[in-house]
Amino acid sequence: MHKPSLTERDICTKFILPAIKQSGWDMMLQVREEVYFTKGRITVRGKLVARGNAKKADIVLYYKPNIPIALIEAKDNNHSVGDGLQQGLDYAETLSIPFVFSSNGDGFVFHDRTGQRAVKEETLRLDQFPSPAELWRLFRSWKGLDSSAEALVLQDYYDDGSGKAPRYYQVNAINAAVEAIAKGQDRVLLVMATGTGKTYTAFQIIWRLWKAGRKKRILFLADRNVLIDQTMVNDFRPFGGAMAKLSTKSKTIERADGSEVDIPLALDRKRRVDTAYEIYLGLYQAITGPEERQKLFREFSQDFFDLIVIDECHRGSAAEDSAWREILEYFSSATQIGLTATPKETEYVSNTAYFGEPVFTYSLKQGISDGFLAPYKVIKIHIDRDVEGYRPEKGQLDRDGEEVEDRIYNTKDFDRTLVLDERTKLVAAKVTEFLKESGDRYQKTIVFCVDEEHAARMRQALINENKDLCDENARYVMRITGSDALGQAQIGNFIDPESRYPVIVTTSRLLSTGVDAQTCRLIVLDRQVGSMTEFKQIVGRGTRVHEDTQKFYFTLMDFRGATNHFADPEFDGDPVQIYEPGEDDPITPPDVEPDGFGEGEQGDYTADDPAGEDDGAVFPPGGGERQKKVFVDGVAARIVAERIEYLDANGKLVTESLRDYTKAALLKHFASLDDFLKRWKSEERKDALVKELASEGLPLDAIAKELGVDLDPFDLVCHVAFDRKPLTRQERADNVKKRDVFGRYEGKARAVLDVLLSKYADEGVLNLDDTNVLRIPPANTLGTPVELVRAFGGKAQFEQAVHDMQSELYPEIA
Repeated sequence: MHKPSLTERDICTKFILPAIKQSGWDMMLQVREEVYFTKGRITVRGKLVARGNAKKADIVLYYKPNIPIALIEAKDNNHSVGDGLQQGLDYAETLSIPFVFSSNGDGFVFHDRTGQRAVKEETLRLDQFPSPAELWRLFRSWKGLDSSAEALVLQDYYDDGSGKAPRYYQVNAINAAVEAIAKGQDRVLLVMATGTGKTYTAFQIIWRLWKAGRKKRILFLADRNVLIDQTMVNDFRPFGGAMAKLSTKSKTIERADGSEVDIPLALDRKRRVDTAYEIYLGLYQAITGPEERQKLFREFSQDFFDLIVIDECHRGSAAEDSAWREILEYFSSATQIGLTATPKETEYVSNTAYFGEPVFTYSLKQGISDGFLAPYKVIKIHIDRDVEGYRPEKGQLDRDGEEVEDRIYNTKDFDRTLVLDERTKLVAAKVTEFLKESGDRYQKTIVFCVDEEHAARMRQALINENKDLCDENARYVMRITGSDALGQAQIGNFIDPESRYPVIVTTSRLLSTGVDAQTCRLIVLDRQVGSMTEFKQIVGRGTRVHEDTQKFYFTLMDFRGATNHFADPEFDGDPVQIYEPGEDDPITPPDVEPDGFGEGEQGDYTADDPAGEDDGAVFPPGGGERQKKVFVDGVAARIVAERIEYLDANGKLVTESLRDYTKAALLKHFASLDDFLKRWKSEERKDALVKELASEGLPLDAIAKELGVDLDPFDLVCHVAFDRKPLTRQERADNVKKRDVFGRYEGKARAVLDVLLSKYADEGVLNLDDTNVLRIPPANTLGTPVELVRAFGGKAQFEQAVHDMQSELYPEIA
């Protein structure tokens, strides 16, 4: 066998895998080949969406399922034995794998990331590959695991037999938390971006600790009823009868599979606790309060729980005088795990001071880069009254006939203390304009308002703008706020991908966290967002990818300057595009943006809004009566500016058109026109090059359509990247006919070439030598594929004739 002639796959099959098996690895349970661990970044340009290549490890070795311990990067035998090592090290760092190997079939280069061996890197013969026991011994020493900790670290994951497997970062988070607890750490913080499966991650951690017998009574705390209920019937479902909710209100919940289940309760009507359960889930508002009689958690002994998991722990537990902190300190002997997408770190509040540094972090930026989270565009809209402020005319009366106080009102005042109804109507009109221009008026939309009253007015304005669709179904626009029972009852329908209504919902704070709105495509901000924490949470409402409905990105429409948070170094997930339209510009982002503007002014940040009834809290906010709003009618409002920007490969916002972006990206592939011409000529199958570019966010046919030019890939690249005058496909085909390239062919052979040339001119077919093209009209009317190929003297002669024709199509490469 001539090794250099073998493919990389052959090298794996014939040399690498046998060496692994000989060393004692179980090929069914411990070895996985071609492990794809990312989805491929989603690239958005204009209305174009493309996925990049997913990252793939050639071979991953597991000591047990979901405990990866070694990675092997394979190369064919034309490479040296260690050529795959740097790529393997990069993948291993992402996957938290300690041992890395590279091989070309002659042997292995072994790199030890743990530092436990005397030699960091060495070359091994094929028969020297280490056994599972050897690598596990090094792993144990590296992690500092005694026999008790080792037993916990090796506890099985839950497996329902469906084939569902945790994503790589979930495995990293679960293993990091379990290892920390196994070694005695009793305060653990996990930071994972919204939409990355924190609840499922928490379930696997709890399951392993519970099944190992290390944690027998567990409390899961959250601050939204919907979080508790959906968690119980979905991710926590395997706990079955061992689990109950700390509530007196019975409820029937629909599972993800459509079945219904009654939520088991651990409280009777007199709020007495049933202590027979092992897994308790509770709303922190339901088990504590400012009065002693409300502190239900005191019904448990202080050592009752072994483990407490706090979901969205940034919202309450970080403050030393918060209700959450009171519960955590009461059960201080329990191991406590905090889950958050946005850890709080301010002068007054700190999560890391309580939990310590995170044992694992997976950011919004990383989630977007891996392709698990949806990227997004931003449309920034400036209204004249917000930019210039509003000063009432002398003697201006409000709706009640009282004189309006003479001062300058600005964006902080609007809808909080002073209402300009025309401004509300303008926002509703702009949102509706965007939905109409997008071509899909049924895309799920959340409009964040200043308060409940503002949300009610916004609902009315949106209903009037969308009268036709509201006539068809009254639930097209709805308000969902803390005091609106009818609205809250529709949360399930809004987040259900199968449910069409409601489409547009107005809210103030209720939907800012914890609501898994998978199909939400438009988020509208018509209130200021004071904290980075809340801003990230709001952005997180749209970051879930939903492939079944082709939701790969979403749009954030900002009327209040909230997206100035992008300028904050704490923000870690930049938008792909920012657009600020002018007064008469369309609301949808164009591909060519207006020039001549800078980054924009930094907006004023307000302090965190106090949690009121709309925040789901049951305690009175205090501070006396709510200030009466002043309503002023007849004050016009108009749009003064809108803007668009793209996110480049380095995460920097740059102002550029789709054409500019495409040119810059192509020039990274091809250093010069000559470089491109050589590459085009060397490709036997031209569509291979086209597919390569598409996988990296450059779908050439779609780009041509967006740019409004009917060019084939060759001319598109030459024209856009190198400013060459393009020829249409028809012009290229006509030039071939003028030169009588087919003169030496007669009969059916000549007819076939004429048909193929027409196929190129009409449809842009590149793989003309594919005999399947002879099976479709009009070629199939000339004879069978076998007969037509025989007319050239055989398949080789047919392929040569087509290659000659393609060379004539592109004389530039001759």
